[in-house]
Amino acid sequence: MLYRRFGRTELQMHVFSCGGMRYQFKWQDVPDSEIPADSQANLEATIRRAVELGINHIETARGYGTSEIQLGRILPQFPREEIIVQTKVCPVADADEFRQTFEQSLQNLQLDYVDLLGLHGINHGESLDYSIRPGGCLEVAQQLQKEGKVKFIGFSTHGSKDLIVEAINTNKFDYVNLHWYYINQWNWEAITAAQHHDMGVFIISPSDKGGMLYKPPHKLVNLCAPLSPMVFNDLFCLSHPEVHTLSLGAARPQDFDEHLKSLEYLNRAEEILPPILRKLEQEAIATLGEDWVKTWDSNLPTFEETPGQVNIPVILWLLNLAIAYDLIDYAKMRYNLLGHGSHWFPGNRADRLEELDLRPSLANSPHADKIPHKLAQAHEMLAGAEVKRLSKS
Repeated sequence: MLYRRFGRTELQMHVFSCGGMRYQFKWQDVPDSEIPADSQANLEATIRRAVELGINHIETARGYGTSEIQLGRILPQFPREEIIVQTKVCPVADADEFRQTFEQSLQNLQLDYVDLLGLHGINHGESLDYSIRPGGCLEVAQQLQKEGKVKFIGFSTHGSKDLIVEAINTNKFDYVNLHWYYINQWNWEAITAAQHHDMGVFIISPSDKGGMLYKPPHKLVNLCAPLSPMVFNDLFCLSHPEVHTLSLGAARPQDFDEHLKSLEYLNRAEEILPPILRKLEQEAIATLGEDWVKTWDSNLPTFEETPGQVNIPVILWLLNLAIAYDLIDYAKMRYNLLGHGSHWFPGNRADRLEELDLRPSLANSPHADKIPHKLAQAHEMLAGAEVKRLSKS
């Protein structure tokens, strides 16, 4: 039960993957000589701990600063057939540049090939076009495949569900990295589309983007009892066989420990999860109202359809989480990314409501009258200093 077939790649992948964006020295490239010995020792201890536990998938990206070059000091020490290595490269207009960036990744990793190459951040129409158009980045990836430098090709995405489904339905990719966990289930249709095409499904950052569950609020701890929020979320995700692996963004060797507890419950998920799910739903209804809980996201406009590009669905979602589960720190962090997250977290905050007429864009919502007030409430509760994406910090 610890391993699942990663779709049509036929790779047997552990249900937990070792994500590579938390243990590196810096988010920017630095000369090899500037990487401190203690940073490198911690990374190597983390990787060794993962492999000892049977976690055979090591995942990183060219955009993760020193992650690749630090991994390049340790990965060649393992028997190559015993580890699955993934890196990711952002699609760009110039496909030759994409190839050059990948070659740098391979050099950094000190490997002859990677098992998985992800086109990193197919988040909007432009990045999808850069990927799949004739002569685009996907064709370069396929050529790298023919050269033996890449085994399988996938993509990672923070995009809308419709865009993800569009990319999946090209049937040009072997796997997908996407967001899906208890507090954000919007991409389930994309997961079922991936299953239809027999693609591997990798869940991005379920503990951090899934609610900063490494420092959960007391209320959420009580609602998830007898499990910790982190173990509950892992079990929720893995109880769906369509999900193959969860990325654990380990920063230290001990960061695997809490996640491992979920494995002992996996064959009892149908018994353990329903009472917790009922508690979570009942609390949401008690604090937000049943009609709102069941219909708040009906017929909401996208940020592109909204004056000022206010991201109404995301703002209301974050407000719900803050009120129902006390996920205030998480909601603040995500809210203050709006306006600064580019296509990785698009749209704007609700800080200019008095200048905007939202009524036409909300005409089809059953809650059109109350949404402007809720947006103002969200801004009052969550606004703070701007937050930059990790790779920009």
